[in-house]
Amino acid sequence: MFQITNTLSGSKQSFKSIQPNKVKLYVCGVTPYDQSHIGHGRSYVSFDVLQRWLKFLGYDVSYCRNYTDIDDKLLKKAEEQFRDPLRYTELADLFIKQYQDEMAALNCQAPNYEPRVTEHIPLIIKFIANLIEKGHAYQANGDVYFSIASFDAYGKLSKQQIDQLRAGARVDQNEIKKDPLDFALWKSEKEGTFWKSPWGWGRPGWHIECSALASKYLGDQIDIHGGGRDLIFPHHENEVAQSEARSSKPFANYWIHNGLVRINQEKMSKSLGNILSLAQMFEKYDPMVLRYYFLQHHYHSPMEFSFEDLEGAQKSYKRLCRIFEHAPVGTFTFEQIKQFPILYKMLDFLQDDLNTTGMFGVLFENLDALQKDPEQLSAAKQILHDVLGLRLEPISDKTVAITPEIQQLIDEREKARAEKDFARADQIRDQLAQMGVVIKDKKMK
Repeated sequence: MFQITNTLSGSKQSFKSIQPNKVKLYVCGVTPYDQSHIGHGRSYVSFDVLQRWLKFLGYDVSYCRNYTDIDDKLLKKAEEQFRDPLRYTELADLFIKQYQDEMAALNCQAPNYEPRVTEHIPLIIKFIANLIEKGHAYQANGDVYFSIASFDAYGKLSKQQIDQLRAGARVDQNEIKKDPLDFALWKSEKEGTFWKSPWGWGRPGWHIECSALASKYLGDQIDIHGGGRDLIFPHHENEVAQSEARSSKPFANYWIHNGLVRINQEKMSKSLGNILSLAQMFEKYDPMVLRYYFLQHHYHSPMEFSFEDLEGAQKSYKRLCRIFEHAPVGTFTFEQIKQFPILYKMLDFLQDDLNTTGMFGVLFENLDALQKDPEQLSAAKQILHDVLGLRLEPISDKTVAITPEIQQLIDEREKARAEKDFARADQIRDQLAQMGVVIKDKKMK
């Protein structure tokens, strides 16, 4: 039985779909105002493996992932780049196309549905109107807010205490909300700007889109809702409130959240200047190496990124490519694969909360035995190829020209090591790794 960690219950649970052999999966997509980064890559690889695994178990999976193509960040970026916030659609088109190309490079299968918010405004307006009719939302000077006081279960996903949240909330003196925790469903704009609604011109708030789109493409009740751990509160908490307030039904039975990527013990953020884009990484590493690196970590845990570990993953992945190069991808059923003793152990780890870390441990412990058994080797390749999405095709090393800037850094590092300033030497090593240069040190005398 497949076990998965459910944020809603706070524990690992046996998975049972609402309908037999069918799974409805919704994952929060990107806001396309900039290039996607390795945090996005890790998240969407994780959910790609989840939906591949469910298909492997025999489920018919309906997978929906949205694009938030109208948002404050997009408007701000368009203002900075074009001096015109209404040109946000140009940015969204550009970064959606880049994102789709990068997901394909990471071998993430395209979802069944990839709706854009801007193509579903009438749907969202109707969703908001329903909440107003049911007494869960109210108008205020052209804006519409969700009233959290109308939803008794608010906080059940994130385990937040309402009184504590209220005590810590910042209240603007010009605030027109009834409660500081009420959140915007519709934001008013000047006449003729964005879309016309029963409450005046405006645009949707952030949270409402996912509830409306999930309802349209998957229904009012879904099996799994996924996203990064940073979305639990307030985004997913607000989704629960508005969806269940409207339908009077449980929205999602399982809430699955991947751990975040950290660099030097800190979360990636633009303010810290430690964002690593997928485009930047693909210049130096094959996308399959990056996918494999992500899968060496349990999806649910934080992942401490380092170029040194990524280099190790590259060597490990190349070894797998060599071993499996001439083995055909198996076409066995789940039950047939379970009959192979080594693969049974590998599947056992995947059944346990998609523990890819443990699965790889079994694989590498038994590589010699697998190579002596062509049938079992083929079945192992099927798991790696079909479930984990690893192409296992030979990859070539990327060459980096030694520029004067790179040579200067190499020289500075040698000097730092000679002076036993190892902190500075490590800092330069990491800087060089970001430029695609891996340093192999000789032992100091």
